[in-house]
Amino acid sequence: MFDSLESTNKYCELLDLSQVGEFTVVCAREQTAGIGQRGNCWHSEAGMNLTFSLVLKPVFLSFENQYELTKAVSLGIVDALRTLLPDGEAVKIKWPNDIYIGLRKVCGVLISNRVAGRCLSASVVGIGLNVNETEFPEWIPNPVSLKQVTGRELPLERVLESVVGGVAMRYSQLKGSSAGGNALLDEAYLSSLLFRGVERPYLYLGRGVRATIQGVNRFGHLELLTSDGEALVCQLKELVFQGLGH
Repeated sequence: MFDSLESTNKYCELLDLSQVGEFTVVCAREQTAGIGQRGNCWHSEAGMNLTFSLVLKPVFLSFENQYELTKAVSLGIVDALRTLLPDGEAVKIKWPNDIYIGLRKVCGVLISNRVAGRCLSASVVGIGLNVNETEFPEWIPNPVSLKQVTGRELPLERVLESVVGGVAMRYSQLKGSSAGGNALLDEAYLSSLLFRGVERPYLYLGRGVRATIQGVNRFGHLELLTSDGEALVCQLKELVFQGLGH
């Protein structure tokens, strides 16, 4: 546990990960330059939330199948939060891997993969989870914390243990994919997707559309069907969820 780091992911990426044990956790009470998806800043009040990175060694995954790791990590966090909240079913995954409670974001995930040949050699999983913070800067569009939902302060160590345990369980399931793990992960991930099966507004390549999420392909691209019957296959920077602030 560090008192302060610029970014736990950046710290890990400077390490020789071949010498770092799998499931090593690097945690900081404060991040001075946390990074989220799309290069966005990740805000966290010092000592109030969890900002940490987890080192994994998914050498069993090919580069083409790296999105399977995103599914496993996202589901592990969802599993953990559902055990901590009174209404666990309100916890959903906003594609590709943001974690929401209702329509508000409680957790962000940023995964950095290293490749050897055609397989992953190591992954740094950065997780920022709002735990006990209750006042957020105005520039954050739709935040929520576990304390705001439960009405009580939660011990950071307990929440960290729960989240790491949830990820470990889903990661183990991913490693056992030869025995059907992938199918189970796919089903669980799709059933946890925010707005799946619901027609709503999006911006696709700057164009407003009404569409329904159908699924996610093996490369992690979101599949939608517009109200006009047009099939869309979207990469991360091509789609904006309207009404969620980003």
